[in-house]
Amino acid sequence: MEAGIVGLPNVGKSTLFNALTNAGVLAANYPFATIEPNVGIVPIPDDRLQVIQKYIKTQKVIPAALRLVDIAGIVKGASEGEGLGNKFLSHIREVDAILHVVRCFQNAPGGEEITHVDGKVDPIRDIETIETELILADLQTIEGSMSKAERAAKSGDKEAIARLSVLKKLAPVLDDGKPARGVVSSLTDPEEVKIVKSLGMLSAKRVLYVANVDESDVHGTGELASKVRARAKEEGMEVVPVCAKIESELSGLTPEEKKEMLVAYGMDEPALSALARAAYKLLGLQSYYTAGEKEVRAWTVHVGSTAPQAAGVIHTDFERGFIRAEIYGVDDLVKYTSEKAIKEAGKMRVEGKAYVMQDADVCHFLFNV
Repeated sequence: MEAGIVGLPNVGKSTLFNALTNAGVLAANYPFATIEPNVGIVPIPDDRLQVIQKYIKTQKVIPAALRLVDIAGIVKGASEGEGLGNKFLSHIREVDAILHVVRCFQNAPGGEEITHVDGKVDPIRDIETIETELILADLQTIEGSMSKAERAAKSGDKEAIARLSVLKKLAPVLDDGKPARGVVSSLTDPEEVKIVKSLGMLSAKRVLYVANVDESDVHGTGELASKVRARAKEEGMEVVPVCAKIESELSGLTPEEKKEMLVAYGMDEPALSALARAAYKLLGLQSYYTAGEKEVRAWTVHVGSTAPQAAGVIHTDFERGFIRAEIYGVDDLVKYTSEKAIKEAGKMRVEGKAYVMQDADVCHFLFNV
């Protein structure tokens, strides 16, 4: 699962990506690596890992991670190929969710003027520019698929008929300038959901707005960021205010210096920590933990995953030979202070193949292959 960072040119997108993938947001002992140009792995800040380590001494702590793709700035006309738009739009098609960086600052710190591609800072216009390009690209996909789907449906093939039905639901919505998300969220037929996924609709992807704010508005309460919040609320989306300039500076500081700078700006933590967690949630992910002498580790699973599926994240053999799981919560560890005490208190649960994983489960898997 990965999220793509999207935005117009000169909105601070690359500064944000570089800050996110800098060692300043990495937990101790995390094996960071940039796996290809403009793709990075970002750890998910998680206080529960330190809580577990407090009671279960270990050699290293490994957080969950998120893949981020820095997609080059999209310009008006991208759906028609402007600014190599088709190439960049294809990059968006490959990600699972979008982090839409919106410019909510006037000039750079120190008064340096950063030219806006449209001459004036207007976050709502910027949001609509990007969304329009995604919708137009989707409309091209639908129009290109419709005639073929109509011919195939005449044969009576059930899959072809379902595909045509989905295309007919999407076409008028996109033609009206609205994103595909509304249609997708209303689908209840698993086959139709599968078809939509195969179409790769850009405007169907979940969006997290990242309001790149000025140093004087780190909490995003100013006029420009407030407009983004109002827009997000209408769409049922979330907003995370981030000052990319501050985050870039924080990522290069020592822990002591970082703490001082955060206090100076009235911040409890780097905004990038909140952003990483919000992106993780946006992708429908949650963490469970394994803990022992060698390592305490957070593992990533989809919300709704079963215990065998969670075990399979560690190794496919664990899922194939799954017998049962012994599970307790991080809160249980805080209350009883050791796994031995948790067992004695009868709080160590034994769960089978049908168990649905819960966020903050700590697990021991029993398997046989």
